[in-house]
Amino acid sequence: MTKFINLHTHQFLNFSDVIEVVNQYPWEFDASIPNYSIGIHPWYIDENRLEKDLESITEKLQLPECLALGECGLDKRIEIPLELQILVFKKQLEIVKQMNKPIVLHCVAAYDEVIAIKKELKITNPMIIHGFSKNEQVAKSLLKNDFYLSFGKYLLRNPDLEKVFKFAPENQILLETDTIEESIYQVYEKAAAIKGISVDKMKAIVFTNFSRIFS
Repeated sequence: MTKFINLHTHQFLNFSDVIEVVNQYPWEFDASIPNYSIGIHPWYIDENRLEKDLESITEKLQLPECLALGECGLDKRIEIPLELQILVFKKQLEIVKQMNKPIVLHCVAAYDEVIAIKKELKITNPMIIHGFSKNEQVAKSLLKNDFYLSFGKYLLRNPDLEKVFKFAPENQILLETDTIEESIYQVYEKAAAIKGISVDKMKAIVFTNFSRIFS
């Protein structure tokens, strides 16, 4: 059966027809969650805990239930210095390179930096920008550099994003709920309506992409 995919969520709801990639942090880990990603979010970098967190990520990424690294990335709108964020981001990328698992990215106002780091470290792991909310120009630049775009919250909130989603290639899109109240089913309904296809077709597209990325 083709399941709905929720590429990034902070809530484990355990619906039988949904594969949820639940966001986890090394410092508050729940071993009962069947599928998760783990990473150091730029908001929560703590240098006192950094080595321990990186050890935990290294260990968890080797487990089959740990599907991806993340969310991790860069955010220019926070107090934490960008140099430190880049250092922590690169350390995580060096770990995941060895395991070839996908990377779920948090990126705010730092798309050029993320693209440059991908090239500099020669990352071949699939990289997914979660919660994509930017314009067509940013989308084109990311898509050209082989990033995947995951849509959710802003697809429901921002009508301007509809034309970006409409033009985004079917083989480079995913869907998610992140922290919103709305269900993953509502996200799929909206996405299908924008693309002018059925929910079943939308499901098949995202499931195919997920299967390929997370093979």
